[in-house]
Amino acid sequence: MFSFFKKKPPAEAPAAPPAAPVEATPPAAAPAPAQRSAFRPSNWFGGGKAPEPGAAPSPAPQPEAEPSVQEAPAPVAAPAPAALPAAPVAAPAAATTERQGWMTRLKSGLKKTGSGIQAVFVNAQIDDQLYEELEDALLMADTGIPAAAHILQDLKDRVWRTSATTPQAVRTQLVEAVAAVLAPLEKPLEVGRHVPTVIMVAGVNGAGKTTSIGKLTKHLANEGCTVLLAAADTFRAAAREQLAVWADRNLVEIVSQQGGDPAAVSFDAVNAGKARGKDVVLVDTAGRLPTQLHLMDELKKIKRVVSKADGTAPHEVLLVIDGNTGQNALAQVQAFDDALGLTGLVVTKLDGTAKGGVLCAIAQWGQQRKGGPVPVYFIGVGEKLEDLETFDAREFAQALAG
Repeated sequence: MFSFFKKKPPAEAPAAPPAAPVEATPPAAAPAPAQRSAFRPSNWFGGGKAPEPGAAPSPAPQPEAEPSVQEAPAPVAAPAPAALPAAPVAAPAAATTERQGWMTRLKSGLKKTGSGIQAVFVNAQIDDQLYEELEDALLMADTGIPAAAHILQDLKDRVWRTSATTPQAVRTQLVEAVAAVLAPLEKPLEVGRHVPTVIMVAGVNGAGKTTSIGKLTKHLANEGCTVLLAAADTFRAAAREQLAVWADRNLVEIVSQQGGDPAAVSFDAVNAGKARGKDVVLVDTAGRLPTQLHLMDELKKIKRVVSKADGTAPHEVLLVIDGNTGQNALAQVQAFDDALGLTGLVVTKLDGTAKGGVLCAIAQWGQQRKGGPVPVYFIGVGEKLEDLETFDAREFAQALAG
């Protein structure tokens, strides 16, 4: 999901057709402008008659122009606007089908977690034992103790308010409780407020950072953005080549330097993005372990240098986390946030072995964070381009607990 701030060019004013019927009879020169304005809308809607503007040079047949002007309402493009709603009607259907396919993949990815929670409701009674077993299932899903306690209390309140008496009804309320916890993480990625929008991407080695950048590039390109990649991961072997492959797949430009300084590559990429009028500059930084302070300092340096190239940049600082790491993912978010000030997350590898409940732990931690929770912009369930999608709290809750 994206929010764009690009200014759309003003549409061609279709007010010219009404101007045509206003026949200016007194002066002989007046009909000429009226005929010119009537010609452009007729061509715009594709229904104009060329002979009428062609007949303008002879002023004598001025009285005969009235019948032709009378016929002008015939091509008044009533059919043309009627065709416009036809296109949007088909689009939501295709989008719905695509989203349903994504939901199927997400449920498959969270099957390990979801099956553990759903098993609690099989032949269950609505009593204290149900809640105790549900608490164990949530903890096994890596929701963390604070988030699990919050969800259970909210669930009990919902069950009491709705007078739920069946396991299925309680499970429905559980989905609502989980969705309420995850809702603060749902936020669109804004692109277009700054040109170029500089997005700095960090993450530990093996989290899927470079692959996620390639998929994100595809999403941005599909939304009509021009993207420039910066291969600032100059330490890892073949990282530059891997990013170049994604650049070729998505037909975008890349700024790279063999063995160059990561901060220098980032600086050059931001300046190149400004000079070439790119909408987005994606900076791929080297993988860092949050426990290695000297390596984290290198990330801080990249951020400082990027801000020298553009005083408002970086506009987004994203962290890619592996959904399989459980509570360790929360520790990574906290460490990288302290060093860089994160603005968003990308959660990868929710592909069947992940315990996606860690997002509940991240959301609960975000309630005490200065500035509020760190939003989750994208989640991924596989290696394919279509396996990275925007985060939807309700969809995730349904896949996790429904």
